[in-house]
Order: sequence, then structure tokens, then C-alpha cells
Amino acid sequence: MLPSSIWIIGLTRTGKTTRLIDEFRQWVWEKRRASKQVARNSDSAQPLTSAILVFAANNDNRRNLADRLSISVRGSYPVLCKTPLGFICDEVTLFWPLLFERLHLKAQFPLRLRPETEQELATRLWRPKLDQESLTRLGIGEYQLVRRTLDLLQLAGASGIPVEDIPAILAAGFPSLNESVSGNVSHCLGELLMEWRQWCLERGLLSYGIIYELYWRYLLPDPVYQEHLSRRYQAVFADDTDDYPAIIRDLCELLLDRGAFGVFTYNRDGRVRMGLNADPDYLAGLASRCRIEELSNASGLGTDLGNAIAQFLDDPTFIPSLPPSVLSIQTISRAQLLRKTAETIIEAVEAGEVRPEEIAIIAPGLDEIARYTLIEILSSAGIPIEPLNEQRPLISSPLIRALLTLLALVYPGLGRLVGRDLVAEMLVALSQKPTDKAGEIENGEDGEIRTNKRRHRLVPAIDPVRAGLIADYCYQIDPEQPRLLPVETFSRWDRLGYRATKAYQEIAAWIEETKSLLQQQHLTYPVMVLDRALKHFVGNGAHLPYDCLSALRELMETAQHFWEVDRRLRLNEPISSSVATTVAQFIQLLRRGTISANPRPVSSFGKKKGTVTLATIFQYRSLRSFHRWQFWLDASSHLWDKGGAATLYGAPLFLREWSGRAWMPENELESDRERLGRILRDLLGRVGERVYLCHSDLGVNGTEQMGPLSVWVRASREYVAESKAIKDDRLRREVYRNLSQ
Repeated sequence: MLPSSIWIIGLTRTGKTTRLIDEFRQWVWEKRRASKQVARNSDSAQPLTSAILVFAANNDNRRNLADRLSISVRGSYPVLCKTPLGFICDEVTLFWPLLFERLHLKAQFPLRLRPETEQELATRLWRPKLDQESLTRLGIGEYQLVRRTLDLLQLAGASGIPVEDIPAILAAGFPSLNESVSGNVSHCLGELLMEWRQWCLERGLLSYGIIYELYWRYLLPDPVYQEHLSRRYQAVFADDTDDYPAIIRDLCELLLDRGAFGVFTYNRDGRVRMGLNADPDYLAGLASRCRIEELSNASGLGTDLGNAIAQFLDDPTFIPSLPPSVLSIQTISRAQLLRKTAETIIEAVEAGEVRPEEIAIIAPGLDEIARYTLIEILSSAGIPIEPLNEQRPLISSPLIRALLTLLALVYPGLGRLVGRDLVAEMLVALSQKPTDKAGEIENGEDGEIRTNKRRHRLVPAIDPVRAGLIADYCYQIDPEQPRLLPVETFSRWDRLGYRATKAYQEIAAWIEETKSLLQQQHLTYPVMVLDRALKHFVGNGAHLPYDCLSALRELMETAQHFWEVDRRLRLNEPISSSVATTVAQFIQLLRRGTISANPRPVSSFGKKKGTVTLATIFQYRSLRSFHRWQFWLDASSHLWDKGGAATLYGAPLFLREWSGRAWMPENELESDRERLGRILRDLLGRVGERVYLCHSDLGVNGTEQMGPLSVWVRASREYVAESKAIKDDRLRREVYRNLSQ
């Protein structure tokens, strides 16, 4: 008799993942016992093979879950842990022969498109139609129009909705699209998507939206694939199913129908990816196939504030009675708030009340000013702070900009992409060399003289002033053949000094040598030019900081992908453009800031370095972590109940339970209210001791902040006065202790 599958439901931090791991360990033991029994009967040992499919909501959770599962069975059983999108992408690639036979496509290996490359190619393909009156009168820019249209394909694919139905869904959900402008906008967007889908399939290019559709529409119903699937996986363990796309339920039901054992966890207050392809209500339907276990041992401050949250959501003007564990930091300007928040953390850490790794700073949105200010103040006080999943455009790195300028100087016809300021910046960035900074002598607290350790420091051989002079006098402006002239072109070149002169001559010589190699066709692809530049000017990169190395790695991966796509396009259609033109497109793509450096996290073994966590609400909830103290930055901001960048355009229309009625403003308000409730319950469930509501009367743009949590700020205990009282009391106790001694 097959064991019944299990549906584990519980709120934040009730032990759902731990319960799933227990079931995994039990299943492995039973599998091992059955394998030994078979081996005794057949007198031959059978090795254990991975017969389990494990799902996690995102990559961070996937790594943690895979580690915990392996530890639970002491590494004796192979664990295959995937995110839903990662699994689907692998399956489409693995069974591509089935797909191109069924769809009568050209037999070529599929090439997955990155989002930025997808945006670029779709814009080129749709260029003649983007100027239609019905689309231009939508009132949004070209970039946003293309991004929204491509996101519709991804939403439909994740939900299992045919691309042909998208126009009808948009017309029903947003009737104003076709009423407020001339022409049928929904029909136009549908035509664009059908053209894009066919164009990509003919060339073997796969975007995420197309991958979703290929999987649910063609691969999953295929009998051959279903047979392979049931033979490969005898069990499925899925953690945090409230963050999965709808088509994963179809996959799990297929496995359950074929006798697989399943364990699923679900959190009603989770739904972090609601609006980003997730369909939690549809996934909850899997519970009807399972034995339901509900966990109730919740932790955190959410247990104390459950009633207050419920009353607040029913009546936004209700002022709740907050416990002493909810404090506030209130200032007039935001600059004062950032400094006061950082000082509060510094005082608490120095007093030994809390450790850095027990603190999280959470904001509805993190601008560069807030990020820089908090990092600078805390780091100066010796408190490490780490932004969670920080993503910055590659073009924000001076070294990346220098390498792009170098490309424009090497390839002919790109002089319009180079200016004197860019050349000067390139000279500074490429002339940097590591030097040892002598240790500084300082007095310790006990009077002992100490010397700091020597550390590497990057010092440019060409400083910004000399670089500006060289760019003014030695850079020859030419649209076709820009050049770095000999240093003697500058009449007072003796003022540059030996180090700067030598470094400049080295850079100019490298450019001329590389040009010669290009003419001799020794360097076939621009990726080879970038690789040669990195080897010459950067070396092994041991002296560079981690964020700079991450940007360089992302640059090389992006360049490699860009020219793989270009090579695929040239194989499928005649392209008259030269390599230099493609290089120009690559430079312009990066300068638009559409590609971010997102370094893969490095797994650390042993004791981890304690750092303060800095994150947006979406990032922190996705991490599924826990801290003793939380600081809610901009607590009175109106962004607390908004989806923002974590919600795709039209996402509610592609949920399986959508009624088919028009999406009205009252629906949006109700959705925001439910989102705010989930955020409050989830965050409070992840804090153990104290929450600080950090409020400033004026926001980033100088306007008054009166968001939904303003009443909470008024109801909380203000920290400023209490902090001074605590500090004065601590000082009095210390003076009394010294006098008594």
C-alpha cells in the first residue's frame, strides 16, 4: 500500500521545512531498507540513485535546503534540488529533440536568452510596429512597452495559458486599453507576441516565457516524456509551494497519479512571488490529494500582534496598542533618520545588547543614498554590513567603463562612442597597480602601541589631473579611427612625470598592437579582445575587491552570451553588419544600464562572518531568515503596501482563479490591503525581540510621509527620549561603580 502524500501547512517559522526534511530522511531510510532487501534476494548490490525531485522557491533557499537534506542523511543519498524555473529550463533543453520534431523546427541546439538580450532583440524585431498610433498613445516609453509585452508572455506561460488567449484576457481585464486610444491595443500586443514567439523558435532562441509554454503545452502532455518522468522520480518534495507557478501543480499531479510520494509545505502568509508568476491559490489545490498536517508552534513577535494586525487591516484608522518591543525612531528629515538609525545600531552593538548578525534593516525600497549612508556610517564604526542581493548596472563600475572605451578605440568606426572624459577615466582605471600601504601606528585602549597590518591598495599611475591633460592633448578625435597620439604631442609632456608617461605609453602600445592583431585576424571575436585586456591590465585580479571581480565576471559572461546570440542570428539569416557595428551595439546595450552585476553567492563553510543585513522587503522575505532586531526603514512610506517592481503588469489577470471581470481600482486596493497584511505577519514572525519603526516626516523627495503604517509609528514608543534615558542611566551606574571602588 502506497503511503499517502503529505500537505504541511503553517505560518512563518512554524517548522514546515524541518518537517519536510524529517519525511525526506524517513523516505530515504525506507528506500535503503528496500534496496538491501532486494540485494539479499538477488545476491547483487544495487547503488542508490536519485529518485527524488526536490523543489525550492529560489536559489538561496535551494542551496540551504539541499545542504540540510544532505546533512540529514549524512551525504548517503544524492539530492537533486531545483527551483521551478530551473527544472523546467533543464527539461526543455534535455528533451529538445521531442519538441523540434513535434513543432517541425530546425534541428539546432536551443540557446537560452537573457532578459536584457530578449529586450534588445524584441525591440529590433518590433521597431516598425512600435510607432503605431495605438501603441504610442499609451503614454509609456519604448523600453517599458517592450518589457511589459514580454512579461505578458512569461505570465501566460507560467500559468498555462495559450499565447493566443492573451488579447482576450487583456481586453476583459483592462477594457480601457481599447477605449481610451485609437485601435485595438490588446490585438496589437497579441500580434507582437505571436511574431516574437515564431521568430525565436525558428532560430532556436528561448526566452523564459517561451520555455514555460513549451513545457506545459507540448512537453508535459507528451506520453514519451511522461513515461520518462515517472521512471526518473518516485517522490517529490516541494518547499514553500505558495511561491510556485501554476504549471508546477500540473507536474506534481502527474507524478502523484503515477504513484509518486509527495511532501509539500505551504504558508498562507508567504506568497512572496505573488505577482511574479506565482499562483498560490491554485497550488493550494494539491492539498485535496494529500493528508493535511497543520503546524501551529509559531514564533516571533507576530504571535503577540496578531489581533492588532487584524484590527488594523479591517480599519486603517485604528490605532493599535503596541507592546514595548515595538519602538520608533522619529526625525524630521530623512538624512537625520539614516544617521539616527545607524547610531542606534552602533550604540547597541558597542553596549553588547545585540550582535551585528542579529540585526536586519528592511525597507520598502532602497535608494543609493540610503544604501551608501548606512554602509558608510556602520563600516566606519567597525560594524560590517552586507546589502542582500545587491544589483548595480555594470556600467556603474569605472573599470567596466574603461574596458568599453578600450573596445571603442580598438575597433574602427566607433569614434562617436568615445569622448575626452571617457578616455581620461580609462587611463586612470587601467593604470591602477596594487601597492602596500604601510601600517599606521596607533595607541590601544590599554596604552599599548599597536601597528595596523599592511594591506593592498590600488594606486593609479596616472592620476585624474594628468589623465585630463593627456586626454586634452594626446587624444585624436576621429569618428572612424580615434587614436592615442605619442606623449610628445603634449608640448609640456615632461610635467607628466616618469610613472604616468610610462603607463600611458604602455596603454597606447597595447591598443596599437591589438589593432594589428585584429587586422591579421588573430583575434576573431571581441570576447577575445576583452580577455586579452583583462590579462594585461588586471592580471589574476587578486588585488581587486570582490564587487569589482563580480562585475568583471558578469561582463565576460554577458559578452560571451551576446556573441553567441549574434553568431546564431548570422547562421539563420543574412546580416550585412560588420563586427564593429555589433561591438557598438554591445557597448550601447551596457551603457543603457540594462545589465546588472549579480554575483553568485559563495558558499561558506564553518563560522560565517557576522554582518548587519540590509535588504528590501521582497529580498528579506525571499531569504526566509530570522533576526533578533529589525529596523523598518521609512516606516511611514506609502510603498509598504505596494507591489512595486515585485509585481508584473497584468499579473492578477493570469491567475487561475481570476473571475474574468475587469480589474478595477477597488480590486487593486483590496490586493494592496492583503499584501500589507502578509508583509506584517511575515516580518513580525521573523523577529525575535525588538522592532524599530524608523520614521521621518519628510521622504526622499521632500514630501510628507503618510503611508499605511503611520498610525503604528504614532502608537509605538518613541526611541529618542528612551535612548537618552537608558544612556544616562548606564552612565550613572558606571560612575557609581567607579566611586564605590
